[in-house]
Amino acid sequence: MSSHDHPAVAKVTAALAEAGQHASADRVRMLPAEVRTAAQAAEALGVPVGAIANSLVFRARAADGTEAALLALTSGAHRARESRLAALAGFAEVGKADAAFVRQHTGQVIGGVAPVGHPTRLVTLVDTALREHPEVWAAAGHPKSIFPTTFDRLVELTGGSAGALAGEGEDGRP
Repeated sequence: MSSHDHPAVAKVTAALAEAGQHASADRVRMLPAEVRTAAQAAEALGVPVGAIANSLVFRARAADGTEAALLALTSGAHRARESRLAALAGFAEVGKADAAFVRQHTGQVIGGVAPVGHPTRLVTLVDTALREHPEVWAAAGHPKSIFPTTFDRLVELTGGSAGALAGEGEDGRP
């Protein structure tokens, strides 16, 4: 099975098409090597690192103690602040998730987590820093797969909330 035939990539491609984002679905690319970091993806594509939408999954805890997965689509140019993510998403606490938690909630592996194609819709935050780039690139379910989109399409696709995930500057509200 080639990476392009990988079940997670097929789910992402189908989710893009079902959302009416055919241009993105048609442009899912398989790179020759895995790109598990924003810097690696940017280098492979010849784009600024800030145009890479990192899909980071966090373990979030509500005030009542219930846990959920939180997906943060961050610009590859900076790191998301966990305290900022918690505040923006309304969680009491946000922390790193291990590989098993990520796979359980996304069906995908770290380094290839896409914004969509998960078993259920995740609470999602989209970094307003991505707005600076006319085209952004996100993983498509496998560490070798990637697709182009825009900031606005990411927000629409995920049903996410926009925010300054690094915690500096604007808060992402219109």
